[in-house]
Formats: sequence, C-alpha cells, structure tokens
Amino acid sequence: MQVSSPNNIKIYNLSSGKSLPEWLSDRKKRALQKSDVDLRRRIDLIQDFDMPTVSNSIQVTPDKQYILASGVYKPRIRCFDVSQMSMKFERCLDAEVVKFLILSEDFSKLVLLQDDRYVEFHSQMGRYYRTRIPVFGRDVKYHYPSCDLYFVGASPDVYRLNLELGRFMSPFKTNAVELNCCDLNSTHGLFACGTEEGQVECWDPRTRNRVGRLDCALGSIVEDIEVDGIPAITALKFKDGLNMAVGTSTGQILLYDIRSDKPLLVKDHQYGLPIKDIEFHNEQNLVLSVDKKILKLWDRQTGKAFTSIEPGTALNSLCLVPDTGMLFMANEAPKMLTYYIPALGPAPRWCSFLDSLTEELEESATPQVYDDYKFVTRTELEDLGLAHLVGSSLLRAYMHGFFIDIRLYHKAKSIAEPFAYEEYRKNKIKQKIQEARANRVRLKKLPKVNRQLAEKLLEQEEGTELKKRKGKKETSNLLKDDRFAAMFTNPDFQVDTESQDYKLLNPVVSKLDKDKRKRQKQQEILESQFDEIDEEPEGRPSEDESSSDDEHTWTQEVKRQHKLIQQQDKLKRKQEYEDKQTKPKFYELKEGEVFGDVQERRRKKKLIKTSLGERVEKEGQSGMVRHLGTSVGAKEMTFTFKKGESEQKHRQEAKQHHAERRKIRRSAHEISEKKKGPPKFWMGKRVQ
Repeated sequence: MQVSSPNNIKIYNLSSGKSLPEWLSDRKKRALQKSDVDLRRRIDLIQDFDMPTVSNSIQVTPDKQYILASGVYKPRIRCFDVSQMSMKFERCLDAEVVKFLILSEDFSKLVLLQDDRYVEFHSQMGRYYRTRIPVFGRDVKYHYPSCDLYFVGASPDVYRLNLELGRFMSPFKTNAVELNCCDLNSTHGLFACGTEEGQVECWDPRTRNRVGRLDCALGSIVEDIEVDGIPAITALKFKDGLNMAVGTSTGQILLYDIRSDKPLLVKDHQYGLPIKDIEFHNEQNLVLSVDKKILKLWDRQTGKAFTSIEPGTALNSLCLVPDTGMLFMANEAPKMLTYYIPALGPAPRWCSFLDSLTEELEESATPQVYDDYKFVTRTELEDLGLAHLVGSSLLRAYMHGFFIDIRLYHKAKSIAEPFAYEEYRKNKIKQKIQEARANRVRLKKLPKVNRQLAEKLLEQEEGTELKKRKGKKETSNLLKDDRFAAMFTNPDFQVDTESQDYKLLNPVVSKLDKDKRKRQKQQEILESQFDEIDEEPEGRPSEDESSSDDEHTWTQEVKRQHKLIQQQDKLKRKQEYEDKQTKPKFYELKEGEVFGDVQERRRKKKLIKTSLGERVEKEGQSGMVRHLGTSVGAKEMTFTFKKGESEQKHRQEAKQHHAERRKIRRSAHEISEKKKGPPKFWMGKRVQ
C-alpha cells in the first residue's frame, strides 16, 4: 500500500502494487505470492477491480452495496458486490458506454448511453430494451417526478424520453450550437445544461420554459488567470438548492449562487485541461475537481488547497463514496484507482479494517532519512564556497536544492562568515536603540481626511491608556486597524457635515461624548477620594433611573435640529418658486403652424366656456335657430355633428373596400355560359 502526504494529508493508494495477469493459473499465482514480497504486501481490496484496457466511469448504487463500472475493450459493464468484495456479473455490449445511470436502489435498473446513438435499458436479468436518439449523446439525467430522461449532445435540443408513456416528448429548444453536460437539482428540480459557447441554460421541467441563462465564459475572466478563446462548459454539479459548480474547458471551476450572475469563487487548475468531473464533500466543506492530469481537493469558501492526487495516468471520471473518505477514479489504464483519505471521513462499513490498518501505520512511523542533514539551495552553496561539491557523494540532490551533512555545513558556515557574531551583536544594539526611541514623546500627526474624527479617536486612545494603567479592559482603536486605513486617506470617505443625516445625528453623538467625558471626570474624582464598594447605597437612584433626564434632553435637541432643517428646506423651496415666477416665459411656434390658427383656437376655446343662451344670441343671425310660431318654445335648431379624423378615415377605407368587392364579385347566375333547355320526357318519365 502506497502512502503519500501532500500538504500533510495522508493519502493511501489501495490500488498500487504489482498485478498478476489473468491467464495465470491459481497455482502459479500462489507460488508468485510466496516468492514476491511486493505481491504479499499489496492490498487487493476488491477482487478483479479492473478493466481489460480503459475504464470510463464508476458509480456506487444508492444502497452502497454495489459498484458499477464501464470500460473497454470489448465494451462492457461490470458490477462488484462489496459484501463479497468480488465481481458479481459482467455484461458485454455492442458499443462503448459514454454515461450510465442507476435508476433503482441496486443494480436492477440501469440506463446506458452509448457512443453509437443507442440507449439501452437493463434489468436484473440483462438487456430489457434498446432505442435510438436523434444525435450523439454526451450526458444523460433522470427526472424522477415526471419519469423523463434528458439527453444532451451534439445538438441544440434537449431530448426527453418519458419512461411512463414509453415515447419521446417535445424537446427543449436552447440557443446553443451543442450541449456538453447537464445536471438536475435534487431540491427543486431545476434542470441546467452546459453549452459549447460557455453558457449555462436553466429550465423548469414543470412549465418546460427557460428560466435563466448564465454566461460563465465572461465570469471566468479574472485577474491572474489567462484564458485562451471562449471556454466551453464541460462539467456541472449542484451542491444544494442554491449553490452550483461549473467546470470549463480551460481548467477553471466557477462556484455560483444561482441567484447571482457573478461567480462567488474562481479556481484554476493551472494545467489548461478540461474539467472532467466535480464533486462536493459536505462534511469538510470541500470541492473535488478532476481534469485529465490531477484530482484537486480545495476549500469551497476560500479556494485554499486541501490536498491533491496525481496518479500519473489520464483520468476520466471521479466517484466519491458518500459519507466516507474513499474515492474511485476511472482512468486510461486497466486498474481502476482506489484511494482512502482518513481526513475526509471513515472507511466504508464493508472495509472497516482500513481504519485500524492506517492507525497502525501512523503509530509505527519510521524516522526521517535526512535527520542529520540540512537542506541548502544552489545559491547558498555558492555563498558557502561549496559549489564544487555538486555531483559528489557529499551532496544529495533533492527537488530544487541539496542535502548536506549538518557538521560539514556548520564548519563551512564558520569559515565563510567569520564575522557573523559581530553582525549579530550590531543587530542587537540597533534593536535596543530602537526600543529606547519608542519611549520618546511623539507629535500627533493628524490625517488630512476626517481630521475631527481622528482627533476624537486620539482622545479616546489616551483615555484607554489611562484605563489600561488602572487594570481595566483595553478597547480597539480604528487608527491602528488596517481595515479602516482608507477612511483617513481616501477623500471618498470624507464625512459630509452639511448633510441632513449628519445634522440629525450630530446632536445625539455630541451629547453622548459630552456625557461620557462628564462621567469620566466624575469617576476620576470619586476614585481619587473614595474606595469602590459592591453594594449600592440605599436611597440613591440607580443609573437607569437617572438616565431618563438625559434621554429627555437628547429628544429636545433632536427635535430642535429637525425643526431647523425643515425651516431651511422651506426657505429654499420658497426662493426657488419666486425665481421661477419672476423669470419670463418664452414660447416658440411649432413647425407648420400659423399664428392666426392659434388665435382662432383660443377664440373657439373661449366660446366653449360660454353658456348656451349667449351662444344662441350670437348665432341668431346665422339661420341656425328658426321660429315656427308665436307660442313659447316654438323654435327649431338645426346643426350637424362634426366627425373625427379617425372616423372619416375608417369610412373612406370601408368605401374603397366595398368598391373593390363590387368589381370582383361573382353574380348569382349559372357559372356555365350555355343556358339550360327545357326538360325532356320519354314514355311519361323525365330523362333530362
């Protein structure tokens, strides 16, 4: 068993060691195990846990009792029973498996997406059904509430196959050219698919509508990370209802909150290779990301590296056993990789002996090989004058330097630097002088920005120093805190003393400062004349009761300041209104209008406001009103309604339409030109 500790995290490689060929007989295998020490020391966790040539993907069933893996060549899928630690069955296929899904709690229901556009459904007894999808598939996901299988591939459509009805449903139409990957959120059922153009499109399976689009190509462009071209989306994974991880073809992982279009964190693998798979480890709050070369484990909040695994072969996919520290990786080699990391969690129940085995290995740790050696770089060797020893047995090359015997190092150090003690003595004297200068009186240098606030903070600091001498608790100071340094250097943080908020708040703050100084002065007088006792004297009001007068004073001060601000605003609005009234108003005649038309419009407007009797008197001579007799009320008025422009336009269009229809309408007479003759009879019967 190979043990490594990158970043001081123990990683146990359970698939390392020699492997025996399949064509050897059991007798020869036993003989080799007796003679070969490496074969005896290896851990064969699961028997025949390999593929003939290459493994493509590995998954663990939801009941954690079976491990399923696909590989080549020939294309096949294997099932391993963890209770027996051996292979349960193997099924050979017609084409290579791109992705597969486990629909049941065990291995009894499987969906295999193959690279020849076929989809196979397997039951416990074998292949149950086989169908074909319109394009070459790249990923598949199953939506349990609707029994829909979602296929994405070399097409802008997301194809849906309903397993309850047994037929294809209408696909989702995306705006992409091709789709690479997809995932379903187990919390609220949101479906997300990654495109070749670097976007993530989200769909709601209930309404079958697109609910959002995320441009990850733009979000991957950050400082200190160079991106060549537009990165495509190659991996997608939901952590919970809100958090999602996106892997790109340029080796970046972007962590998103789906409520925002800006990434929370961008992690770069530094290799420029496409991200193959992403997993979340909830107990340690870690993210596991895989590309072709390396598996990296890093913190989800900060992006700090936790550890990494670089097996030396090209990786294809990752499978993390839930609630444990074990993981499997499919790779471009016959052996499927198995790793155990105790820092992530305990070993699975079916191999719980690994915990005790790793504890024994840690207790019997071997001493370091280079305890009596010191590591030096090439530059340090040149300073010591030992560069000519490179290549000899006195130096052992390691990483970017060499290991040298500690006795030889001390001897060369004393010869190369004979005055090292004198330099040490000078540095000590210089340090003592600087400590003495620190006790001198220093002038207070106030900043240019927020000088009043700085003065107030300095006064508080002096009061804090007095309290510290008396043994009281020390409080923090903003002037010495680097987080608030910009408040006294950046003019954007200057406090505006003319703003209404400051004027309303300032009476309270000034009153608080005044009362605070008053209480401090009274406390100093009391401490100089009396000793403090624990109990409160009878008949003396408590601090809460005496504070009611101060609160009343603060309220009056705030009301007075608020009233003053309202008066200032009222005067300001009055002045603006007076300026507006005194200024002359100028009007410009619109284009196409005549000044006389304006006068006529004003006259008509004025006429409308007059009463009906006045208007009748004015129109009496026009012939609009006629007398029919001598009786009272025997009058007649004639007038016509003036139609609007829109009504006249509609009438004109209707008139033209009717004229056109009259020209092309067909008469009601016979279509044929030849007229019918009279009916003909023969032998009393009509024959024509």
